[in-house]
Amino acid sequence: MYQSSRGLTPPIRSSAESLSSGLKQTLEQLPKLFQVLTPEQQEKFFALLEDSLQSKVTLTVKEKRAAKKTITAELKKSGIEKSRVFTDTFISLGIYEHADQYLSLLKHPHSDLIFDAAYQLSTLTRSTRNIKTAVERASKVIFALKTFARFDQSGEKIASNLQYGLETVLTLYYNQIKHGVDLIKEYEEIPAIQCYPDELNQVWTNIVHNALQAMENKGTLKVAISQRDNYAVVSITDSGKGIPDDMKDQIFTPFFTTKGAGEGSGLGLDIVKKIVDKHDGKIEVESEVGKGTSFSILLPL
Repeated sequence: MYQSSRGLTPPIRSSAESLSSGLKQTLEQLPKLFQVLTPEQQEKFFALLEDSLQSKVTLTVKEKRAAKKTITAELKKSGIEKSRVFTDTFISLGIYEHADQYLSLLKHPHSDLIFDAAYQLSTLTRSTRNIKTAVERASKVIFALKTFARFDQSGEKIASNLQYGLETVLTLYYNQIKHGVDLIKEYEEIPAIQCYPDELNQVWTNIVHNALQAMENKGTLKVAISQRDNYAVVSITDSGKGIPDDMKDQIFTPFFTTKGAGEGSGLGLDIVKKIVDKHDGKIEVESEVGKGTSFSILLPL
């Protein structure tokens, strides 16, 4: 069901390899680079590098093709040799919209050295950031797994923060969510409630899992915490297929499933209902075919 921190290893490995291969080359380039640049040109070089590091634009294949065509035409018009080569560099640096700002560097006798160094430094910095992000994410996943595995069998309710439990489950589903799912969180400040937090984690797990399946891991997932009268309300809404009207009354029936053969046991929502009943809570379901489903879990404060 889950993808653990193992899925974070490739970004760390590839980023480390980029650091290893690029560092030596960059260190060899820098002394020569600063010898051939005037102070004004050095300023422009650092502005180029900063633009690249601030860029977060990701182009589709079609957008990249159009951008290449536009930049190549602009560079040719400005008399820049190797316009196609520099176009690829600008695309890689993510600064294709600002190419005209760096014409003075493009016309420099050592333009190849300048832009190769900019590319190498940008890659090194991005690789460092990727490693940091991946390590932080791995740390969160490991912490979430430890929290999830530490099942309380005391049989007694304890004061628990609902947001804490939800975030644990969402962290475990990070890999499914990050590719194509727009996650929206709306958390109101509400007091901790007396509950069985480990069992509620099972509730959030089952509902989030169903939501992602209903959307085929593409769409919008909204998770909200609010207060209504004397209840804490956790709402999990997806933009998936929805539940047909003639099936809504059966979804909590043991072994009933709206999924295809072999895709579900039909026990997930039965477990959810039993746990919510154990908390003297309520479940509200709103669904429309083709527009999505919303489960709201009401728990006494």
